[in-house]
Amino acid sequence: MKNIAVIPGSFDPITLGHLDIIKRSAGLFDVVHVSVLNNASKQGFFTIEERIEMISEAVKDIPNVEVEYFQGLLVDYCNKVGAKQIVRGLRAVSDFEYEMQLTSMNKKLDDDLETLYMMTNNQYSFISSSMTKDVAKYGGDVSSIVPPNVELALKQKYAEINRRP
Repeated sequence: MKNIAVIPGSFDPITLGHLDIIKRSAGLFDVVHVSVLNNASKQGFFTIEERIEMISEAVKDIPNVEVEYFQGLLVDYCNKVGAKQIVRGLRAVSDFEYEMQLTSMNKKLDDDLETLYMMTNNQYSFISSSMTKDVAKYGGDVSSIVPPNVELALKQKYAEINRRP
């Protein structure tokens, strides 16, 4: 029986902090599903398809990582792919309260599902997708906080936005 984990997130866009958690999880599990969701409380900057493409490119050299879109309840998705673990990255203590609420609800819905918290490497603890977009929007250098393909995608997206009347 394979040891399967799910790393859910909006990944809008994926950062090196996300990639750190994915790589480390890939060393712990037989299969890691990076599951892209559309967060209804956030306006997406990149489309789901663009996010999946960027993540797939960033993890292409990690053979046991699969990238997919899902909608609906995370517990249902985990059951569908045979995962018994959810991996969540934490940047700081401030992330924990929100994550604990999610974990409690998931546990209420499926008592067999475990959530594992992994601290992001210190060099990435300040990075968020929102902050990354803000820096890129004003032409700041994001090369040290996102994979190269994401840096290019951000530049292209903002160039396209700036061309609009």
